[in-house]
Formats: sequence, structure tokens, C-alpha cells
Amino acid sequence: MQIHLQQCQFEFEQGFQLQDINWQIKSGQHWVITGANGSGKSALVATLAGYGEKIAGTSEGSVEAVALVSFEAQAALIERERKKDDADILDVISVGTAVHEILAEGGTNANIVKDLVEKFALNYLLDRPFRALSTGETRKILLIQALASEPQLLLLDEPFDGLDADTLAMLQQYLAKLSNTVNIVMVLNRSDEIPDFITHLGYMRNATLAHSVARADESGYRELFQLLHLKTSDLRIPPTADSSTQALLNPDQPLVVLSDICVKYDQLKVLQNFNWRIDTGQHWQLCGPNGSGKTAILSLITGDHPQCYSNDIFVFGFQRGNGESIWQIKQFIGYVSTALQWEYRVGTSLRNVIVSGFYDSIGLYSKATDKQRQIADQWLALLGMQGRADQSFNKLSFGDQRLLLIARAMVKHPPLLILDEPCLGLDDINRQLVLALIEKICAAGLSTVLYVNHHSEDTIAGIENYKNIEKHSSNVD
Repeated sequence: MQIHLQQCQFEFEQGFQLQDINWQIKSGQHWVITGANGSGKSALVATLAGYGEKIAGTSEGSVEAVALVSFEAQAALIERERKKDDADILDVISVGTAVHEILAEGGTNANIVKDLVEKFALNYLLDRPFRALSTGETRKILLIQALASEPQLLLLDEPFDGLDADTLAMLQQYLAKLSNTVNIVMVLNRSDEIPDFITHLGYMRNATLAHSVARADESGYRELFQLLHLKTSDLRIPPTADSSTQALLNPDQPLVVLSDICVKYDQLKVLQNFNWRIDTGQHWQLCGPNGSGKTAILSLITGDHPQCYSNDIFVFGFQRGNGESIWQIKQFIGYVSTALQWEYRVGTSLRNVIVSGFYDSIGLYSKATDKQRQIADQWLALLGMQGRADQSFNKLSFGDQRLLLIARAMVKHPPLLILDEPCLGLDDINRQLVLALIEKICAAGLSTVLYVNHHSEDTIAGIENYKNIEKHSSNVD
């Protein structure tokens, strides 16, 4: 069996389209397709069962026997049975099709049906009308019907939804055995449900197959698995070992107020009459081209810019220039930038990188407390890096290093988290990883996020405030 889609475009009802689909499935391969709601993952898998109209591209290969289990197929069968029970038309009240009749449809193997009915413990409802079943029961019946049809290609859209732990384990085991002879393609939302027999992972985004990777490609598969983990994990942002920094702030005051800011270098003005107010819980995206002054604004906030004392700046309750120290300001800030990543070149463990955030140090020079180590391990679990706590930071990919440094910056739950071009230098999959982590941080509401990048269209769920700076550089009058 082999299916090859090249530059394919499929159109579905309501005008939904899949775009530029390039996908190859070979005999012996088993795929999981994942992605956000509305990304097109269910539609992609349904095309293998003949759904959707191909309006562009080429497709090669075919499969004689295909079975599909999906919410749409379930709804269609329920609607078919509902129409049989129309008392206004029929002279007698119809009780609908019995479950055992449904299971016999389509030339299913009776021995497989019997075996699966026992495995699913559904003997008690074989004589019931199909329409009398619960949603979970109808789902199990469709699974049995599909498995018993002895397909060459089995398509399962969220097959584990609504199953209890024992039934889920049974089905996982059954599918693992079936995978020796049948190609299986699944739609799954949760990373922790991916079966061991899966050989490939595909990620849908914006109605296209954005990423696909073989499980044998350890680094590529790990990155895509981490992205799914961050997108779907129920884990929450871990607690902090010390909440004293947050307690120092007056919740009625803004975090930052910049008033009529002017920044000039020699004879050039980079910023002029710039105003900005950042309140607690207001997540911001700061955009602008190179040279527009984004870095200058950040260094004014952190106190690193030499002109911060000649401007009207209010940060964390301090009016800049009234005797506050730079460390009084920085205790409220978590900061991540490409420059920091270049500086962080110590050969320490992943756990120690996160713990170093408690001390604002590059490397760890104090003994970590049990609580700090526990919190670091919770961050590693959130990032999908559990089991790698003792790995060297220098051995990580560039994208994984960036994730660790964001966790390091967040470990104290700083009132303000500044992410300066966090996706700079990252490929697309690592960029999606970083953006997924930022979304999780925004959703937690523990820190106000200031996200800096070049592209205003590169939006993040949870960030609803935007500041766009035009390049201003001009001669000083």
C-alpha cells in the first residue's frame, strides 16, 4: 500500500479548503496527525476515505478497503437512524435498527465482531435499538464495525475520547497487534495518547500539513512531540519558591509608565515623544523594524540605558532617578534575549539552568534547595523534557536552549517578563514551540508579558495589546 499526495488542494462543505498538501504514506507506516482545533487534521485524514473534492495537485496510489471512525461518521449514522423513526410518516412506530444488525453491515467478520463485543463488554446491548445507545456506546459500536471490516487502511479520528482507562488500554493493545498487518492513521489531540507503534507524526496548521517527521528521527520527532505536549498538556505553570517580589508591588499602580521619551545618539534621534503605560496583567506585543528603538525602550525599562535618567520613567513604584538601584528594578523583571543565550555558555545541567533563575546568575553557584529542584523538575515536565534533567545545557538544540531560558526567567514569577525577539534564529518548528510556551505563560496570568518582535502579524493567543514603533531616526535640530 502506498499513497502519495503532491501539492493537493481539497475543498469541503462551507468552503473549507486544505492547501498545498504534500504527504506520503507507505506500507508499514502508522501516522498520528495532530494540530489545533480548526487546523484541518480531521479533514486531512477524511480525504483518505474519499471525502472532500480534490481541486488541485496530484494523488498516486489507492487502497481497496478503508474504514473511518470519526465524529462526522458517528453523526451520520445517528441521523440515518433518526430518519427511520418518523412517526408522522410511518403507520407504525419504528424502533430503529438493532445494534447486532448495525454490526453486521458492510460485510464485517462475525468472529471479529464477537471477539470485540466481548472485549468492549457490550453483549448486554446487542438487541437494543442503535438510537437508544449513549454517545460513548455508539462510538464503541463504530469502532467494532470498522475493526471487523478488515480494512487495509484504518482511519481513527480521536478513537480514545470518552473511553475509561481499562477500555483505552484494551484498545491500545488491540491496535498495536493490528498494526502488524494494517496501516493505521489516527487523529489525536493529546501527546500522552500516542501509541508506541506509531512510526510518523504530522502537524496541521492553518489547513496545511506544516510538519511531518519519522519517529526514527529522534531530534525532529522530539521537537514535534514537545510542541504537541505544550499545546495540549493539562500541566499548569509551576509555582515559585518565593512570592515576596510580587508582594512588594502596589497593585493599584502601573508597572511601567514612559512619558514623552526622547532617545538620541550624537546627532540622531531614535525616539521622540514616545509614551507607553503597562498595567499589571496587560500582555503586550512590541513591534517595529530594525533601528526603530525597541531595544532602547527595553533598556530604559530595565535601567541599562544611559539616558534613562534624563527621561520621565516610572517603573514598579520608582520614579527613575530618585535614588533607586538597578537591582531594585531588576528584581521585578525576567528577561530573555538572543544576547543572553550567547552569554549562557556554562556546561551546567538543565535543572540547574532553571534553578539559576532564582539567583539571576549565569550558571549555578549556590546549592539548590529541595523546593527549587522540585519546581525546576515541574518546568522540565511542562517543556516535555522530563528525564533530561541532568543533560548538559550546551548539548541542547538552539530552540531547546531558548525554552530553558524562558523557564529560567519565569521561575520566580516576575511581575514583568520581557521576551526580546525570542524566536530570532529559530526554525519554524522551534519557533512554534517558543510561541506555544509564551501562550501558556500568558494564560497562567502570573506575569505580565512584554513580547518584542519584528512582525505585528505574528500574534500570540493571550496577547491583546500592541505597540508598533515606526522607524524615526532623524537629525537633532
